Amino acid sequence: MKKRYLVLFFIMVALKSFAQPTNKTSEIPLVRSYFHDKINETQLRIFKADWINDSLFTPTTNHELNAKLTYAVINTVDSIQTLIEANKQTDNNFKIKLLRGLNECLQSYITEYRYRKIKPVILIDLLTAYAEALKLDSDNESIEPVISKYSYEVDDILLHCVAFSTNAGIEASNNTVLLKYFQDDARKGIMALSKHPEYSSADSLIVVIAHRYPDELYTYAAAYNAFSNKINSNPDSLVQIICRMSKMKSGRQYFPFLDDIYRGKTTFEQIDSALRDSSKYYSLLVQTAIEYADRMRQRDTPISLMALNHKLAFKAKEVYINEINGLHELPDNIRFKKIDNLTPQELYYLAVMGSEEIYTSSYVRGVYTRLWKNKMQKSDSLLLSVKFDHFRKWIKIAANYNTLDDFLKRMDKGNAQLLMKAFINNLDKTESLEDAVDVADSYASISDNDVRKLILNQVQYNLQQAQKSNNKKATAIYSILNTLFLSIDTSNHIDLTAALGIPPVFFMPNKLMQDTAGRIIIEQFFYGDKDGQGIFNYFLNGYKNASWKITMTDNWALISSTKGTPVRIYANRPLDEEKGLDEKAQEALNNYLYDNDLNPTMVIHRGHSYYLNSTLEKLASSARIVLLGSCGGYQSLSKILETCPSAQIISSKQTGSGTINGPMINIIIESLRQGKDINWVQMWKTFSTVFGSEKAADYFNDYVPPHKNLGAVFIMAYTKQQEIESGENAGIQ
Repeated sequence: MKKRYLVLFFIMVALKSFAQPTNKTSEIPLVRSYFHDKINETQLRIFKADWINDSLFTPTTNHELNAKLTYAVINTVDSIQTLIEANKQTDNNFKIKLLRGLNECLQSYITEYRYRKIKPVILIDLLTAYAEALKLDSDNESIEPVISKYSYEVDDILLHCVAFSTNAGIEASNNTVLLKYFQDDARKGIMALSKHPEYSSADSLIVVIAHRYPDELYTYAAAYNAFSNKINSNPDSLVQIICRMSKMKSGRQYFPFLDDIYRGKTTFEQIDSALRDSSKYYSLLVQTAIEYADRMRQRDTPISLMALNHKLAFKAKEVYINEINGLHELPDNIRFKKIDNLTPQELYYLAVMGSEEIYTSSYVRGVYTRLWKNKMQKSDSLLLSVKFDHFRKWIKIAANYNTLDDFLKRMDKGNAQLLMKAFINNLDKTESLEDAVDVADSYASISDNDVRKLILNQVQYNLQQAQKSNNKKATAIYSILNTLFLSIDTSNHIDLTAALGIPPVFFMPNKLMQDTAGRIIIEQFFYGDKDGQGIFNYFLNGYKNASWKITMTDNWALISSTKGTPVRIYANRPLDEEKGLDEKAQEALNNYLYDNDLNPTMVIHRGHSYYLNSTLEKLASSARIVLLGSCGGYQSLSKILETCPSAQIISSKQTGSGTINGPMINIIIESLRQGKDINWVQMWKTFSTVFGSEKAADYFNDYVPPHKNLGAVFIMAYTKQQEIESGENAGIQ
């Protein structure tokens, strides 16, 4: 109750201040009023940046933090304007420069936030830092103490605004930020260094880049500018190897083996023989991956590990997976001939590196069955032979495709228990949440009660250990997993919404889909290939009835309901993809929606998997339901939740089919038009009836409903906890 009163207090104070906007400009000379007006306009734009058309800035699910941010947008910005005007040490031109700088900082914040490059809470520090830097600059002092005090995201915005461009400490500030970049975001540091190769620390930083981010250095070394000259003149032996690669026609092909070349374990000439044969090259990549995994177990990280993984995943798909997927209608002896002679280790890497693309049948009838035909009878021997590289990903795949029970039975029971304990342990030790998400996704697919019990017990053990050692990250991870796994047993009566503080998982209220005008805005992304054009026409034909009205523009179609709940479906036209016209149509539509305060609460991807990233880049943060109609969309859950932390997601683990997508979308939208809440359990039963035929069921069974996306729920809950922690760090108790 106390927190609620705090929220209301902040919002009331903020709104009271904003209700009298003319006060702050009433005594300001006309020559400067223009710049104040521009700041006022930018304040209003920030209110719209959360995709809600009101006088609040609520970009997070933390109400206290939203109140602080709203207060900052209104009161803190106004206070800085007043501070600038009251400063008797500065003349008119200096005041104009400070006002321009403040507006530039706010505009940069909007851009960075809109493209998800910064967290919204940064605004509070940004405005505080601006006020502190303003004071120092007015006293002709260096702003470097302010720059050293705040995060590089804040510093980057401050140093790129006009206000402090001539400050005496600008060079020292740039050097400070550069070092921060390398500590927190090395890629930004490399970009900054490329623009200022004259920095005194350039040579030593280039060597650091070579060891940590060799692929980045390769790109810059291949250019023809001052920075590439600086790189090529660096005497470090690793830098020189990378420079040699950058001058070679097929330099990227050698990159996965950079560490071995650097250590003298192999040569360019030895790698050349494998480059001429895709199968030999894939085998060499697998062999190198196993060697690197062994070194990783000994805490020795190879230089080019990331490049190796990327190339291995690419070759697995290009050489093998695309072919066996594409031949899915042919007999197995023809379809899988390409992989018949692969070793068990090479088959293993096909699965773990190609998990986003491989079809269910390609894995179950192809890769998995062939593991045991080449003298590999013990499954623990397989894991030992690959040094347990990506073993959590392997277990997740096996669980999802119902081969985990068989896999565990192929090793001694004691070893199986140790393996599953290792699957659960140390989930907090990695930089990303990928391993924890894999564990969450796997649990619901495991049918063996003994294995389930073992996993749950190990999760609870790790939770107890994390709490004893006050390990916040581990406590958060294992606490969420424990709640999720217990909720699977309905006898525990666990309400995930209440237990984890997240939005509903099992249903979507119709009211929650509506904007302030009572409309439901839906956005569909189409692409301009032949399939996309055909699907678009099929989509339009489905709405040629009395309940809907179709309006066409040059770049998009608008389908409006004529009765029931106001539903507006915006879909870009699938124009010529070769000329990039489909992407331009999407951008035009997105800009129209943004400019007219039309905030999509349902977003649908209608295109092949290779278009999916393009859709995700344009995904509106207001989306509450996201439907991915492409193959393998299930693998993109974390990307969606980075943009829409509380979205309910429908996706396919394998083949996205138009025969499933079309009817599914129509049923959901029709329910929304009729004003019904979406109950996913009941909705899925309806779909099971609609897609009852054997062929349709094969596709439909690979679709995952929102309430069974344990990985997505995990990410949602973890994000919520981080937001609460951010609020506490921002001074909210």
